[in-house]
Amino acid sequence: MHILSIATLFPNPVKPSFGVFVGNQMRAVVAQGDIQLTVVSPIGVPPWPLSMREPYARLKAIPDVGNTAGFPVYYPKFTTFPKIGGDTNPARIAHAVLPLVRRLHAERPFDIVDAQFFFPDGPAAAIIARELGLPLTIKSRGADIHFWGQRPHALKQMREAAAQAAGLLAVSQALREDMIALGMPAERIAIHYTGLDREKFHPIERGAARALVSAMPNLQIWSKGPLLVTPGSLIPRKGQSIVIEALTRLPEARLALAGAGEDEARLKALARRLGVEERVHFLGLIDHELLPHVLCAADVLVLPSASEGLANVWIEGLACGTPIVIPDIGGAREIVSDESAGRIAERTPEAIASAVADILADPPSQADVAEHVSRFSWGVNAENIVHFWKGVLGELEPAPEPELQVEP
Repeated sequence: MHILSIATLFPNPVKPSFGVFVGNQMRAVVAQGDIQLTVVSPIGVPPWPLSMREPYARLKAIPDVGNTAGFPVYYPKFTTFPKIGGDTNPARIAHAVLPLVRRLHAERPFDIVDAQFFFPDGPAAAIIARELGLPLTIKSRGADIHFWGQRPHALKQMREAAAQAAGLLAVSQALREDMIALGMPAERIAIHYTGLDREKFHPIERGAARALVSAMPNLQIWSKGPLLVTPGSLIPRKGQSIVIEALTRLPEARLALAGAGEDEARLKALARRLGVEERVHFLGLIDHELLPHVLCAADVLVLPSASEGLANVWIEGLACGTPIVIPDIGGAREIVSDESAGRIAERTPEAIASAVADILADPPSQADVAEHVSRFSWGVNAENIVHFWKGVLGELEPAPEPELQVEP
């Protein structure tokens, strides 16, 4: 079986941690041994003169093919118009990708065209699948549904792609229901939970992990006091400002923000204005090798996102034995099944602070927390997506039943 997978979010030589969870999934798929996988990760570059500025100048330097993921990945460039052209990206992606995939298809035919995100990947992959005369599968992960599903032109393209697809995947039951509410065919939507690198993400005794990260010069995390960690890009949707405000109600706690993004200056100004800047540490981008140590060192992982499907970092935090505080979004209730996993709280500083204080007052053991995600692994994740693809090839109408689940 030869799969052509379109993924705009995927590790590349300039950003090796970009979409690392998709890279992990695909490495596990290749390790199954019975799948030939060709990944095409289109890179959006704006017209001149924006293309000469950072970060786009570095993106132009990405080679046409690389092996950052451990297998060949193609990086064709397409023209994008930042902030104004997102709804029209699928057609430009397809235009840029088609010459390459036609050549590759002629050399060794593909069996399925797969998209790893619903937008812009899904509609772009739909065009490519029609041109090649192949079945289409699309995976949804959260923001691709919740954000783009509110934009009429994007939603129209997503619905058309869903109608064309032989099979669809959602990362949680809740996201599947959101897809159905947008008008996507329920009978074709299966659930495909995320994976987990169990060799990296496992409990390390919290005191030892805290001592380790506090001794690292590039981290300089405090060695004492309750430690909260909020991982993720510094963008409004992730809700770091809510955690900073919650800190005013947690006088002993310290907050480490693990990530970078456009919201950094605003968040630093907020911390100064609220008088908590000495207790907020901006770690910047954390290498994926260091992230498990940071998660193990934390007393609580707090991530009050506006939307998620089922965030990989929820699973990674729990695997490290760190309870989580998250809103009632996406697959939250599929993960936080009791208080030993953490709390589900409203997206307000008061509710977040109350949930964190509750956990700090009676912390669960790291072993009990980690048990909540004992069924997750990239191996199981890969087995399930391969099973899904085989089901699509074996019987295109109807697609696999929606009960595809991650099991031990």
